[in-house]
Formats: sequence, structure tokens, C-alpha cells
Amino acid sequence: MKILLAEDDHDMRRFLAKALENAGFKVSSYDNGQSAYDRLREEPFELLLTDIVMPEMDGIELARRATELDPDIKVMFITGFAAVALNPDNKAPRDAKILSKPFHLRELVNEVEKMLAAA
Repeated sequence: MKILLAEDDHDMRRFLAKALENAGFKVSSYDNGQSAYDRLREEPFELLLTDIVMPEMDGIELARRATELDPDIKVMFITGFAAVALNPDNKAPRDAKILSKPFHLRELVNEVEKMLAAA
């Protein structure tokens, strides 16, 4: 299972990628939404794991574009701003999961495994 990770915080991105790789996932990680979107256009991923507040393209716009490219991609937001993701005006994908920071890496892996098992 391939995960595309978009997180602008270097340390957070490294920790998340390592935890997911240790759980057996293949992770491609990017520090902004535009770079992540460019990669999505090159190959399919099962899950987009994205922060919301990022430079160049925010996570909600990235998620919207990702689901236009691939309606079957699963989306999970990792954010300290859950209310932003939950706002219906921003048109975030309806079935996206939101994991609020701070969270434990085990919790992240469990949620990812649940989402991908439901695919």
C-alpha cells in the first residue's frame, strides 16, 4: 500500500514517514501541497495523508485535486486545526478522516490501517 504524505514540518514529516514505513507501508513524502500534487499526477496512491496548513497549496486544496484525479483515493488530514477541515464551505472530501495534533504515532498507524482495510 502506497501513501503520499504532505507535511511542511520537517521533523513531523520524518517521524510520520518512519512510523508508517515501520508498519509496512511505502511512503513518498513532500514538504508542500504542490509537490505532492505533482507526484499524484505521476502515479496512483491508496492514501493521501496531509497537513492542512502548508505553503504553495494547502491540504484541503490538495485533497480536492487528489480526489478529482482518483475518486478512490482515501484522504486523512493531520492537523492542529480540525475545525478548518470540518467546515463544509471548504469542500474537503466528505469521507476524509481527521486526526488532530498532537497524536501518538501508534494512533496514526492504527487509523491508516483501518482506512486502508476498508478499501
